[in-house]
Amino acid sequence: MSDLPPRYPLILNPKAKGEKAKRALTFIMENATRFTIYATRSREEAIELAQRFVAEGEELVIAAGGDGTLNAVIEGLAGSKTALGVFPTGTMNVFAREMGIPHDKLKNAMEVIDGGHSKEVDLFQMNGAPFVQMAGIGFDAQVIEETSWESKKRFGPMAYMLAATKVIREAPPTLKVTCCDGREVEGVALFVGNGSLYGGQFPLFKNASNQDNLLDVVVFKEPGYQFVKDSLKGLVKGGIDPNTHGDTVEYLQAESLRVTCEEDVPVEIDGELWGRSSEIEFLPTGKTLRVFAPVERKVKRRYALLKMLSPWRD
Repeated sequence: MSDLPPRYPLILNPKAKGEKAKRALTFIMENATRFTIYATRSREEAIELAQRFVAEGEELVIAAGGDGTLNAVIEGLAGSKTALGVFPTGTMNVFAREMGIPHDKLKNAMEVIDGGHSKEVDLFQMNGAPFVQMAGIGFDAQVIEETSWESKKRFGPMAYMLAATKVIREAPPTLKVTCCDGREVEGVALFVGNGSLYGGQFPLFKNASNQDNLLDVVVFKEPGYQFVKDSLKGLVKGGIDPNTHGDTVEYLQAESLRVTCEEDVPVEIDGELWGRSSEIEFLPTGKTLRVFAPVERKVKRRYALLKMLSPWRD
């Protein structure tokens, strides 16, 4: 019996739909002797389960789902000795891509866990809610707010593009960003990164590291066409230049920051809509998360899309 591989707790999002979710469930059931499976009914239950496994001294907890499921499990594991294993079964799987965890076949993701290599990553919080990858205020959060589950099921990632064409025509309110060292800048939207990737496999935060205790912040100062041009230009160039301090974009690094607005604005963390607020504060949690990941991180980029967006290269 001692030669048998360990059986790990696996927190599963049973609401996931589509062919990818079906393939994931097939793999999990074919390897069911490796796991104790817990299908969650809510985000709160996922957090409670992760906290329970920490209290029971589990070495590893596997989260099977998208970035929202991961965020819930991470909240329960934060600051503990229990490591996170990732089975990416969502639409974007941004954190899995950030860590270099294979997102196409769960067999490969399981091999990463069995490989036994782990990394410690920083954890930050937004108004008390922990996040591990990134957050957005304004435009992208509103896009998520406008994108229905039915649309995602029908169109996949393209559903966000459809919502974006609607949001881009609206006039956004002004956001005031204040860093912990007193620097101030105003804009209409901002992205806050603990890692380098945004929206899938595209590097946006060029200087970001999830092991440097710093947040990378990109503030967009102009809405509409200029916002689209600035953001796409950053994506096709492999990230926005950290030396950017211009009329339309500002790149900052800070240990903490505060964002205020005269009206409530939408906020997302790790790709999931958090809600709306007129005061948003980003702070370090003072905790880390141990994640099973490959020794070397490889990020694939969609060169077809880069070619299509080539007018923004210069």
